[in-house]
Amino acid sequence: MKTNLTLITVLALCALAPFAVAADDSSEEIRNTAAVESGTYQVTAMKVDPEEKEIYVTTSDGKTLELYFSDATKLTRGGQAVAFDALKNGQKLVVQVEKDGNKLKPLSVAILE
Repeated sequence: MKTNLTLITVLALCALAPFAVAADDSSEEIRNTAAVESGTYQVTAMKVDPEEKEIYVTTSDGKTLELYFSDATKLTRGGQAVAFDALKNGQKLVVQVEKDGNKLKPLSVAILE
């Protein structure tokens, strides 16, 4: 009985190990993102990926949006232009996006905090 319990515990830990590693991997891509209509949205930054110049944000109705910045994307805080590294997880943002097929192009991103 004790051997079975130990075996079950070891197997459970092995099954969960990939999830623990993925949670620490900042380059891990988030799945199940949504494409919303063109417009302006108040969102919260949930993941900022400086290597890809990409952010994942959550809308007030729980949708996750994936936004790849381009040279044309305007990023501001307090009305002043800022660099991409000013973005942090958990920040409140206002994003203006344009829907392009199944992708969203961020036209402007304003950091509210």
